[in-house]
Amino acid sequence: MSLVFAGVCSHAPGITGRAQRADPAVRDRFYAKLGELRGRLEATRPDALVVIAAEHFANFFMNNMPAYCMGMADAYEGPIEDEEWLAIKRTRVPGNADLSRRIIRSMLEDIDLAYAEEWKFDHGIMVPLHFLTPRYDLPVIPVNVNCQGPPLTPLSRAYEFGRALRRACDAQPERIGIIGTGGISHWPATPNSGVINEAWDRAFLDKFIANRRAELVAYSDEETFRDAGQGGFEIRTFLAVAGATEGSTG
Repeated sequence: MSLVFAGVCSHAPGITGRAQRADPAVRDRFYAKLGELRGRLEATRPDALVVIAAEHFANFFMNNMPAYCMGMADAYEGPIEDEEWLAIKRTRVPGNADLSRRIIRSMLEDIDLAYAEEWKFDHGIMVPLHFLTPRYDLPVIPVNVNCQGPPLTPLSRAYEFGRALRRACDAQPERIGIIGTGGISHWPATPNSGVINEAWDRAFLDKFIANRRAELVAYSDEETFRDAGQGGFEIRTFLAVAGATEGSTG
C-alpha cells in the first residue's frame, strides 16, 4: 500500500505524570487535540504505526549509540520508568517483526540503520501511545534518533532518513502510519526545566508546517542549544517526519 498517515506530537512525561499541576483549561484543550490526532490516525485504518522518538538513555548509552535504530520484534514492553511517576501502567505493545525487517532491508539501500530485537519503551514512546493507541492493539515499529549523546546526526541526515523511510513504506503492501515524537524548546534536568522559548517554537513550527527544508536543516546545534536548550535537539524526530511527507499536502 503506502504511507497513509503522518503526524507529530510531544512526549513530555508531565503530560501524564503531572497532569494535575496544569491549568485545567489548557490541559483539557491539549488533550482534546490529542484526541483529534487519534481520530485522524484511526480514520486511515493503518496496519502498523512507526513511532520516531528520541530515546532517553533507557536502552542505548554511550558505549553503543546508533544514530538511527529501528525495532525488529514481535512485541515490546513499556514504560521502563516507574508506573506511578508516569501514570501509565506497564503493558505489552505489539510489534510486527516481519514488516520491520522488510522496511529495514529497504532503508539499508540508503541509510546505515541499526536494529534491535529487544527494546523497553520509555516515556518518549509510551506517552504518545497512551493517547493515540490507548487499547495497544496497533502494531508499533519503534525508531530511535540519537538526540542525546553528541556527536548528533546532522539535521540534513534526519531529513534524508525520513525520505528513505517514506520510500520503504510505500514499497510495502501494508497501510503504514508515522508519528514523530519529541520536544521543541525545553531544558530537561537543568535549573531551567519547565522553561520554553515560545517565539523560537513558533518560528520552527512555521517552517515545519510549510516543510521549508532549507530552513529546517539550517539550524546549528550551537544555536539550538542556546535558544531551545538541549531538549531542542529532539527536532530531529520532526525533521524525519518532514522528510517522509515532502511534497505531500494536508
